[in-house]
Amino acid sequence: MTVFFFQRKPIPKKTFSIEVLFDSLRKHLPDTLQYQVVRSSFVNSGWGKKLYNTFEILFKSQGDINHITGDVHYIAIFMKKRKTILTIHDLNLLNLPSAFKRTIHRWFWLEIPIRKSQVVTVISQTTKEQILQHTHCPPEKIRVIYNCVSSAFKAHPKEFREREPIILQVGIKPNKNLGRVAEALEGISCQLEIIGKPLERDLALLEKYKINYRWEVDLTNEQVVQKYIDCDMLVFISTYEGFGLPIIEANAVGRPVVTSNISSMPEVAGDAAHLVDPFSVSSIRSGIVKVIREPSYREQLIKNGWNNCQRFMPSTIAAAYAQLYQEVFEQTR
Repeated sequence: MTVFFFQRKPIPKKTFSIEVLFDSLRKHLPDTLQYQVVRSSFVNSGWGKKLYNTFEILFKSQGDINHITGDVHYIAIFMKKRKTILTIHDLNLLNLPSAFKRTIHRWFWLEIPIRKSQVVTVISQTTKEQILQHTHCPPEKIRVIYNCVSSAFKAHPKEFREREPIILQVGIKPNKNLGRVAEALEGISCQLEIIGKPLERDLALLEKYKINYRWEVDLTNEQVVQKYIDCDMLVFISTYEGFGLPIIEANAVGRPVVTSNISSMPEVAGDAAHLVDPFSVSSIRSGIVKVIREPSYREQLIKNGWNNCQRFMPSTIAAAYAQLYQEVFEQTR
């Protein structure tokens, strides 16, 4: 059996975490399973390029199983349904400001690809519930298979700097809630490390609340891992996530986590993070202060994190996918 993994074309100097994860996952697939990675010819921007990516499928070889893993759902249109597995990570596309774009994306990233796929996998129960709410997909067609944590994230214990901890913020999109985080940190002695260039309004808030911050972009995978190693704690106070990968990345390295009590984040974090209301500055602040000031609580979160990330090991997730591939393959025969 040969599995073809269909992925979007990478953008120079930009890392897509999903593709990195599938690179880790494929290393743990059974030796009896062969695979090939097929990348679209063009980056996923502009309708002309998307149309080319779609029609070129007609002229490309397909495997015994076709697995669409990234944000190119629309290429399922010309694939053989009985051989196709589609992975959907989140439904952020339904939050686009334009009603027209939301409609187009709903049909070409959700409805049509779902209908053209034998099985749909999602990375959290939250995403499954949202798909059932916004599409006509039968519940039994959707399987929840979590993301895995990259094997690059390994345990790296360190002493916590209580006087001026380094707090890591991963991401700067509006749902990452950096503005409220900035307000919550007012008066707290810390250094905020941000992966990504903050939006102008967030920069203004960081200055307003006199936060000691630094941001960086275009980091390599190795540099991102180093950010986790260097930090003392992770704040991941999103207002929406399809999964919440930084939570388990911090768990794997051994850093305490403060995250949101909504969307998929409680499902992913379990008891390995302090949960806060992402819409309440006081809740965010009290959670951060608790982790900084209570060593025993902080150590318990770290300990729980070691256990939590075991659920997301590449070997565990690879075994779940291998079982699914075998199931779909047998159905095609």
